[in-house]
Amino acid sequence: MSVFGRGLARLCAVVAAATARESRVLVERALSETPTVELRLDWLANDRERRALLKWLKRAARKKAVFVATCRRRAGGGKFPGSARRELFWLAQAAQAGCVWCDLEIETLREFPGEALDGSKLPKILLSIHDFKGTPKLRFMRLAERSGIHAVKIAARSRTLAASARLLRSAGGRKNLVAVPMGDVGLPARILALRQGSALVYAPVGAPTAPGQVDLREMKELYRAHQLTGKTRVYGVIGNPIGHTLSPLLHNTGYVLANKDAVFLPFLVKDLGDFLKFAGDFGVRGFSVTIPLKQRIFDYLDACEPLAEEIAAVNTVTVRRDGKLMGRNTDYLGVLEAFKGKLRLPGSRVLIYGAGGAARAAAFALARSGAEVVVSARRDSAASKLARAVHGSVMKRAWLRREKFDAMVNATPIGMHPYEQRSPLEVSELNCAVVLDLIYRPLKTTLLRLAQSRGVETVSGVEMFLAQGIAQWELWMKTPAPANAMRQAVLSALQAEEKRQTK
Repeated sequence: MSVFGRGLARLCAVVAAATARESRVLVERALSETPTVELRLDWLANDRERRALLKWLKRAARKKAVFVATCRRRAGGGKFPGSARRELFWLAQAAQAGCVWCDLEIETLREFPGEALDGSKLPKILLSIHDFKGTPKLRFMRLAERSGIHAVKIAARSRTLAASARLLRSAGGRKNLVAVPMGDVGLPARILALRQGSALVYAPVGAPTAPGQVDLREMKELYRAHQLTGKTRVYGVIGNPIGHTLSPLLHNTGYVLANKDAVFLPFLVKDLGDFLKFAGDFGVRGFSVTIPLKQRIFDYLDACEPLAEEIAAVNTVTVRRDGKLMGRNTDYLGVLEAFKGKLRLPGSRVLIYGAGGAARAAAFALARSGAEVVVSARRDSAASKLARAVHGSVMKRAWLRREKFDAMVNATPIGMHPYEQRSPLEVSELNCAVVLDLIYRPLKTTLLRLAQSRGVETVSGVEMFLAQGIAQWELWMKTPAPANAMRQAVLSALQAEEKRQTK
């Protein structure tokens, strides 16, 4: 068992704010989710705010709560401007106020060797080592043991998924080691940390204190990090960028409602070889593929369904028991679902703008349904190749203002969150009855707003996203998905985001 307890107790909420008043609000919110809370004293604006928070904490006397005090100096990557001696002073004050643990930086321990800490009146010590360049050696564990330290935290920037896997492996079998992969690439490993043996996992309850952090409520309710075990099936989505994706919300909502022991993670992938090594280490059973990897993934597949092979783009990969990769394409179904009830496809003339993996799935779906496909793209060679594959035609961008179509499909990432202000096409080019934007975040892209201003019917890419994702879910889980609830979760998130942006 971890030195911090078991279950929810290993999920540590991070409270970081400039004022004692705001910190108190965050503490109350944190305690409604988990009994373990880290107080970032270094984030408070000054000593007066630190004193006020600790005074309140002592008065509040939360008996079942476990507080970890942190007053990280700037030398250790924190915000505290004081000396090592002042850091020790505030950690001792925190102990008197009821903090059971304190987070002590390795830099401070070097200034005050273990014997000097005996009279410091500190609570249990979590020795904290931050490495912003790579993964530090475990020699610090020996230093900790000699110094009477109770636990060690190693936080290292993960520039590759393989590096984050190495860091988590160091936690295996050690009840007193906290492993924290830092950075956006390390986010999946951070979620899997407890599963791999880390004594704690951190999640902010307010503003994040570092890149790659996952909000406390998401960590607990969406990813269920404290419930993941070696038997939990791991799935995910790979791409670059990946921050915009709502695939984890879609899939994990389904897992929770259907009581599946599975988790779906977002993987920022810059190197497919790096990801596949990580996938093998952590038993990834399947993954969704998004831009720009839908065609590159072919080089790593062992088998592929005929339709995906014909499309030459894969958005769904299943990892077989022997580790071999099977590729499929569910984007095809998503495009047909998006046009359902909007357009009679046989005999229609449809422009596909773009020539990547998503464009290929759309072009094949439409051509097989009897539509005449016209392709326009920034690269003429890519447009010509796709047009030949579906027996369609190519059109230069300059001609769009003079042509008419039954429908237009944007299959480029132009206009994707967080660059919502951009549109791949101009309003004068939208000479059609229906516009489908395969981008689903935001719900109403700039392209769709321009189309509406011209009186054109619009279809959000969320329809395609939901259809292809639910098909993936059912393929991997081998049971019907709670589709309505999954759909509502995604739509609610997009509508809430839209509402925030219009305030």
